[in-house]
Amino acid sequence: MPIVDPRSGEPIATPDTSSPQAGGADPSSYIVDIDMSNFQQVVLEGSMQGPVLLDCWAPWCEPCKNLMPVLEKLAKEYAGAFVLAKLNIEDHPQIAAQLGVRSVPDVKLIMQGQLYDQFQGALPEKQIREWLAQYIQPPADAPESPEEQAQAALAAGDAATARTIYQRLVEEYPQQYDYQIELAGAVLAEGNAADASAILDNLPPEHRDGPKARGVRARLEFGEEAPSHEELANLEGRGDSEARYKRALRQVADGDYEAGLEGLLALMKSDRQYQDEAPRKTLLRVFDALGADHPLTVTYRRKLFALLY
Repeated sequence: MPIVDPRSGEPIATPDTSSPQAGGADPSSYIVDIDMSNFQQVVLEGSMQGPVLLDCWAPWCEPCKNLMPVLEKLAKEYAGAFVLAKLNIEDHPQIAAQLGVRSVPDVKLIMQGQLYDQFQGALPEKQIREWLAQYIQPPADAPESPEEQAQAALAAGDAATARTIYQRLVEEYPQQYDYQIELAGAVLAEGNAADASAILDNLPPEHRDGPKARGVRARLEFGEEAPSHEELANLEGRGDSEARYKRALRQVADGDYEAGLEGLLALMKSDRQYQDEAPRKTLLRVFDALGADHPLTVTYRRKLFALLY
């Protein structure tokens, strides 16, 4: 499938990676160190033939050291569908100045001699894959990323495997704090709330207080607030607001989010003012725990808006 120029809608010429020659090409042909002698040829002229991913880095930059192996891995996996051009801004400050590089890592996607997109910072592999897929079709036989393997394990109820995967990612990429947050979530799924909380507490403030960490903390809080299964058994047969609210809390704490959200929404319809609008406030906390892009958040935020307005 051709790569499509997102601005004009026209196809962009790219290397044929479906042939055995392309798949078996020497990685040195599409992972290149950039200097003044080859910048024009590799980046500017090369981008007229196919996408060039320009990784601007520096030897003193720890996030750069975490990011570069991920980009190199993807370049090898894509086998020539794009060229990874690596620019050491310390050695070549004049090129960095011309490109407007102010901080590193700074990754720029160059196509047809133009800057099409870019990102700064050491993003997790999953996010980089999603970003690349906007412009370049992933190989049909691309393996699952470690994050995808971990998420599949969690979905199957295998929190121990997910924890092992995230522990390895944290060791390999200590500056990618999203992995530490995911590790906390896996540890929590194993039932170890204290260790999960400790992982979150040790994050830098901007990550510790960010939306992703808040989501894990919300799940921690639901586990603390929800009634025990024994207490829940004592509520059997009761249909009052207190019993319905506690059932919804337990469902959320157990990971049955849809049932919990449905219960909270139903309680809002029948007793909106229960405990100072606790159902509405709890719905918002569940949205925070799931994340803004989660399908259940999108669906039930719409339902909540319809109910309120």
